[in-house]
Amino acid sequence: MVVTENSPRVSPRLGLSTLLPALSTAVVLALLAALTVPARNRLYLAVAETFEQSALGSFAGLVADKGLLVLVAFTGVLAVQLWRTDLERFRTLAVAGVGVVAAYLTSELVKLVVTEPRPCRALGIETVLECPEVGDWSWPSNHSVIAASFATACILAVPRLAWIVAPLAAILAFSRVAGGVHYVHDVLSGMSLGVLVVSLVTAVLLPLSGRIDLTRLAPRR
Repeated sequence: MVVTENSPRVSPRLGLSTLLPALSTAVVLALLAALTVPARNRLYLAVAETFEQSALGSFAGLVADKGLLVLVAFTGVLAVQLWRTDLERFRTLAVAGVGVVAAYLTSELVKLVVTEPRPCRALGIETVLECPEVGDWSWPSNHSVIAASFATACILAVPRLAWIVAPLAAILAFSRVAGGVHYVHDVLSGMSLGVLVVSLVTAVLLPLSGRIDLTRLAPRR
């Protein structure tokens, strides 16, 4: 189809084939989180104590502490590439970025309401990472929320990247358990929240973003 200056603009939308898998993923993660709650101490100790005594402990701590930067950098590089090559996919990524911020703020609000103590403090064990101070609450895991949010934003923009960013987000999230600063249900809930909020925000805001003509802002190709 040839689009001219007088052609009606088609409002961008997030297709059901993309939205439904994301929402299904959020539901599955939430259910898994709920299932792990009864055994949260056993699961946490099994992972955290194993890594604290393992030669892999230092690496797990590095991933838990700094690994999120890799996913952030990946998203940044993707944004630059899409800006230069595919403005509609860039639009989706940019709108999903609003969802990333919304997911983080939602996570912070939930933490202030729930105020769950960190497991390393509640159980008093030695961990790979230093246990956060009192008042730095555990549920949900902010790192997991952010990791899942960035991964979801990338997947909504370019679905074929799922095989790269989804495992990366999962590794980053569960490294927080290995580092000893979160329960398993903390990270599963955080991932669920990140996927859910980014998907819903993108679905709502993407059609509204069609009012912005990116071709007037982008550099000439």
